Amino acid sequence: MSNSTKPRVIRKNIPKQVLTRSAYRGAWQYLALDFDERCAYSMQHTYRAGGRKCMEVDHFNPHKKEDAIQQYKNLFPATRHCNGAKRDRWPSNKERQQGVRFLNCCEETDFGVHIFEDPDTHELVGVTPEGRYHVRNCDLNATHLVQERAERAELWQLIESKTIRLKKHVSTSEGEDVLKAISALRTVAEKMIPKINICLERLCKNNEQDKRRWRPFKKSETVDWPAGDNPTVHSR
Repeated sequence: MSNSTKPRVIRKNIPKQVLTRSAYRGAWQYLALDFDERCAYSMQHTYRAGGRKCMEVDHFNPHKKEDAIQQYKNLFPATRHCNGAKRDRWPSNKERQQGVRFLNCCEETDFGVHIFEDPDTHELVGVTPEGRYHVRNCDLNATHLVQERAERAELWQLIESKTIRLKKHVSTSEGEDVLKAISALRTVAEKMIPKINICLERLCKNNEQDKRRWRPFKKSETVDWPAGDNPTVHSR
């Protein structure tokens, strides 16, 4: 299986009961386990989204919403924000022929293949037609999501780059307090939107032209996204 078609999420907790049109929300407890209580689209954790009351069960393909029997594979956990942005949107036949569609994280890798995070602005950038469509129609660059990704980056940088050296006169209890504080910071960071790892060597294997095409862009550059897939980078 290629990296682009390897699912980001593998469903393992399939409900035994039949999910009907009126009771499809009962799938939440299984979705929460399969998706680690995160939104399928933004990857925001339930805790950060405002709790269970701010999470909803989305129909990936809204055309199947009225089916008498609901298929578990068509149900996704989503924050109220992402579900509200996506609504009943679905690409037309003409758009699908052009590669425009929503990304299904249970069938493919979305982040790190179709969608990347700008390391400076922390906005998400779609590098394929489906990636751009997905980001735009799920409103993944909403202010609160961009802000969380920025805060997450700062927090992990602090956790991973700082070496804590305790002075000799610091008591054992004080040292334990410092370690507890670091552990608490890590717990907070782990509940935030995960880091999106970029592996250029995997993405552009044995293709030097693609390495230039897909390289991370700098803050001093702007990127134009024409109708095709090739971005044009301009230095300011």
